[in-house]
Amino acid sequence: MAEHKQEKQEETFRVIDKRPFTSEGELRQEVVEEEEREAKREATREAAKQAVAAAAASPTEPVAAIPPAEAPKRSPAFENLVRMLGSNAAMSLGAYADPRTGQPVIDPETAREFIDMLDALHEKTKGHLAPEEDSILLDLLGKLKMTYLEVNQAIAAQAAQAKAKARP
Repeated sequence: MAEHKQEKQEETFRVIDKRPFTSEGELRQEVVEEEEREAKREATREAAKQAVAAAAASPTEPVAAIPPAEAPKRSPAFENLVRMLGSNAAMSLGAYADPRTGQPVIDPETAREFIDMLDALHEKTKGHLAPEEDSILLDLLGKLKMTYLEVNQAIAAQAAQAKAKARP
């Protein structure tokens, strides 16, 4: 019975205060350390950007590589998220037939929302993606935007034809 009671005590939970300030209004040490680490990461990113810019200006000089610890890693989950949003946008642009009717579903407003989500995702993750992820996202966005434009032009042409036929 005493062992069971001791196990219960070990199962308790801890509360960790994640607020950035102490009760005295001073920054917590962990917050200061995290800000310093983030400043170092940002300085490394800036140095890498400057090295790439220098290499573009003078291709004969050696370029300092981004340290492996700082290079973004490829994430299959991120790629799946991008593909899922892209598939939904493509479906809304008529790329897939509705399984119930066999007809393509064309809903430009929904497609625009998915494209906007992908745009926001690209903007918010800029500089934090592996090159392959950035390429997948940009390629998909380009294709979706072109398809969106083509679909909207086709809808406008159909509306113009319908309007012309309606006039006697």
